[in-house]
Amino acid sequence: MTTSEPPGRGRNAEKPTWVERRREKIRAEVERNRRGEYTVPTWVLAVALVLIVGAWLALIFLA
Repeated sequence: MTTSEPPGRGRNAEKPTWVERRREKIRAEVERNRRGEYTVPTWVLAVALVLIVGAWLALIFLA
């Protein structure tokens, strides 16, 4: 009989806790960053753009 459960998991396998899932996500992110797959979050890019445009407009209107 075919089951939809992943191999290596029995019916009595415990579900990982929130802390374990969070640690695994952080560990995976650190590994990606060490391989050079780091990406800058979109909100950081948006803040940088707003600061650059704001400084440019201030230079034009206040000078």
